[in-house]
Amino acid sequence: MRLTILINGPDPTVNHDYAVLWLDTDEQRWSREAHAGINLPQWGEIQSCVCTTLLSGPGSTEPLCVLHDLYLTRREEVSRADGIATLTHDAQPGQTDWHWHLQAVDRTRIHADSALFAGETSAHPSVSARTSPPTTALTAVRRHASPAFPRR
Repeated sequence: MRLTILINGPDPTVNHDYAVLWLDTDEQRWSREAHAGINLPQWGEIQSCVCTTLLSGPGSTEPLCVLHDLYLTRREEVSRADGIATLTHDAQPGQTDWHWHLQAVDRTRIHADSALFAGETSAHPSVSARTSPPTTALTAVRRHASPAFPRR
């Protein structure tokens, strides 16, 4: 399963910094798909803790980002649609109030096109087992309206 997560400030009209991440729960890897002002690597590894999801850099166990109250149940149900995100000092100096918002859930089994993201040592660019079904939007799941992508 793949989750699309938006991390941004509590008021995106004032703070335009954001990051869009894809969390692949099958591979236990994440990738940064878009960002402005939040310094995260292109990809990393996912660690699950009690009621939280920890995002670390490639080959590291030190968390770069903590997504509080985000976890999957035994039935692969997502715990919440939004919550608080804590970034380490290296990821964003001087800012501590961040929020994460679940943007979409893709339950289709996929394989990463990039060997770097897949954790392989050699790339096979001509082989791609990726599927491209539509994702499921979570507008009905949200308890309160969350901000959309920052406008510029």
